[in-house]
Amino acid sequence: MSHATTAEELLADMKTMSSAERSRFFTLLAEGIFQDDDFTHEQVFGHLTDDPFTAHEAAEYLEVSIATFRRYVQSGKIQPIHHVGRSQMFATRDLKAYKQSLKDVRRTQTARL
Repeated sequence: MSHATTAEELLADMKTMSSAERSRFFTLLAEGIFQDDDFTHEQVFGHLTDDPFTAHEAAEYLEVSIATFRRYVQSGKIQPIHHVGRSQMFATRDLKAYKQSLKDVRRTQTARL
């Protein structure tokens, strides 16, 4: 019957390895022994594509203060998709498009300098 190595046993074994062998061990780890753990953005966040954001979540996503976000809403730059009580909810796709437009404006302003 085989014995699974515990973390403590592995650490004890690693302490007895030469520095060259430890380096080789960590190189092997870095080269992809856990490649199946690399997930795409879509795999991790894809289920949120159509989930609405609250105002606070939207402000955080846009990387602006809540006051700035409220000004965007008041000026009509961003429209809520529906209300839940007194709270407004915002479409993920709209926020993504607006965030891209903010990046484009910043890029244009930087290019002018």
